[in-house]
Amino acid sequence: MLHYTSSTIFAILAIFLTLHTAGAQVSQAGIELSYCALELTEEHVVYDPTYRSIDYPMGDVPSGTGVCTDVVIRAYRKMGVDLQQLVHQDMRAHFSVYPDRWGLKKPDTNIDHRRVPNLMTFFERHGDSIEISLYALDYLPGDIVCWDLGEGITHIGIVSDLYDHHSGNPLMIHNIGTGQVLADCLFSYQIIGHYRYVAQ
Repeated sequence: MLHYTSSTIFAILAIFLTLHTAGAQVSQAGIELSYCALELTEEHVVYDPTYRSIDYPMGDVPSGTGVCTDVVIRAYRKMGVDLQQLVHQDMRAHFSVYPDRWGLKKPDTNIDHRRVPNLMTFFERHGDSIEISLYALDYLPGDIVCWDLGEGITHIGIVSDLYDHHSGNPLMIHNIGTGQVLADCLFSYQIIGHYRYVAQ
């Protein structure tokens, strides 16, 4: 029976990851988005879901606060992509296809882009919806993952280009209450959405 050291196993895993991502044609935009998101983990942020009035376009809540959607919004903004504006424009033109969960009669630029179900709808309409899988290598750097935390609570994060040495899972960049962090949580919750989105 063969025995491998942990370093050997990790080296083998790294080879498989390289081959897989090469075959899957990881996009430069995906790598860039993952790097932009990773930069956010260096900033101290307090989880704060308070509704706020936000300038439009390119509006943001105070830099020291935020929720899970703000990680996605800020990462794309670093690439020059304003999800606040893009989501608002799409909702204004196609309001009926977006979730009707908050009793709104028209778009609200302050909050629409900060709601996970709205971002899921936007990514489904304008990005690539990837089949949900329990295979870690199907999740590439820059991919967007959405989860159901139960009791109607949804969550969102960005796949990084870093992998956990023990599980082999790609580390996620998200904010679930402790700030903008890097964590091995891809399969910790029920995945309900997997997307790749590059703004045109």
